Amino acid sequence: MPHSKFRALALLAAGAAVPTIAIPVAYQAGAAVANRSASDTYRELDQFMNVFGKVRSDYVDKVDDQTLVKGAIDGMLESLDPHSSYLDARDFQQMKMTTDGNYGGLGLTVQLEDGAVKVVTPTEDTPAYRAGIKSGDYITRIDGKLVYGGKLDDAVDQMRGAAGTKITLTIVRPGRDKPFDVTLMRENIVLKPVKWKVAGNIGIINVISFSKSTGADTRAAIAGIEKATGGHPTGFVIDLRSNPGGLLDQAIEVSDAFLDHGEIVSQRGREKDDIERYYAHPGDDTHGAPIVVLVDAGSASAAEIVAGALQDQRRAVVMGERSFGKGSVQTLLPLTDDTALRLTTARYFTPSGRSVQEGGIQPDVRVPQLTDPDYKDRPRFREDDLRRHLINEAKVDDSVIESDAKSDPRFTATAADLKKQGVDDYQLAYALKTLQRLAAPAAPATRTAAK
Repeated sequence: MPHSKFRALALLAAGAAVPTIAIPVAYQAGAAVANRSASDTYRELDQFMNVFGKVRSDYVDKVDDQTLVKGAIDGMLESLDPHSSYLDARDFQQMKMTTDGNYGGLGLTVQLEDGAVKVVTPTEDTPAYRAGIKSGDYITRIDGKLVYGGKLDDAVDQMRGAAGTKITLTIVRPGRDKPFDVTLMRENIVLKPVKWKVAGNIGIINVISFSKSTGADTRAAIAGIEKATGGHPTGFVIDLRSNPGGLLDQAIEVSDAFLDHGEIVSQRGREKDDIERYYAHPGDDTHGAPIVVLVDAGSASAAEIVAGALQDQRRAVVMGERSFGKGSVQTLLPLTDDTALRLTTARYFTPSGRSVQEGGIQPDVRVPQLTDPDYKDRPRFREDDLRRHLINEAKVDDSVIESDAKSDPRFTATAADLKKQGVDDYQLAYALKTLQRLAAPAAPATRTAAK
């Protein structure tokens, strides 16, 4: 049953008679404001229909109604924030393919910025990742054809295709003087959301994405590591680098695997009392073993929920670089059987009440990726670089941190030096070395005899 004020408006709009009753003056004033607001809305909708009619009748080329309506919806949502969007039948199918983790393509997450196709992140162990494409790169041409100024859907369609077919991307990378071409072979992208291995008795769990089975796969990885180390791993590295996020419930389940109590995350909607909190269940799958979490500028959304939960609960040391900074929750609202609205409905907060929106997760130990030869010159692309991004209600000024040019004496090695030493992933190597120190036997105390 609709609220009475909406029912009254509906009756007025239909020309129906509304019975006269005695109403308090204060309520009459409020009703007058509501009526004026409704009248303004109807006037704006009339204006929209006038424009719609003029375009249909007078535009130089004939345009079908579906194109005009979709354009109007897209324009309305683009005025909100960069993560709200309308999914037509094609977009809806593409989203399901990406969530299911099975499609032919390159393994790139991209978005349109000022007419340019910008890389949000390459997914690990895909053609794009192995070719060295980085977050923040711009794709200007596909097989020699200019894609600047075109539609994102068209660019995505060109990059996807049958496994085994070649494609050449022209890349513009900030910090480099000239564009360069990268030729890749498309593959059938079957994304395993979690991979694991053991190095020096330390379990390394690489969480690549947060899809339907990520939580269960993470628990299976912990069990596999426990078995491989005889039940006594030195510790765990949770690698969340270049993880673009995904499903909220899977971020909660992954966090729960490493916690035995306490809050994991809260999400807060438009109203002050619209708060949902999620808590860990008793039982830590790792039995309290030391944990290092790795993050970088490509760690976003669900990945930041996990990093923030383990950091705030003092369960892990976070290393790497500041994360992406996407602190909003999107809800998929079905419209028809094959269309939906992806709408930002809440902000999320870490257990201590921090919002990562714009600011991201600051690592406890900042470790640059020295094995990336471009790491000094390549700008990092984050949420606060997006137009119309949500503003952090308790914004922290990180300009001093970001502009600190002093070199840390621990991080002076070059990529070439590290390659000679056999180190191909400096951040991971640093995390492993940190955990290995915990396993080293303590040196006996030196006693000085009194004289």
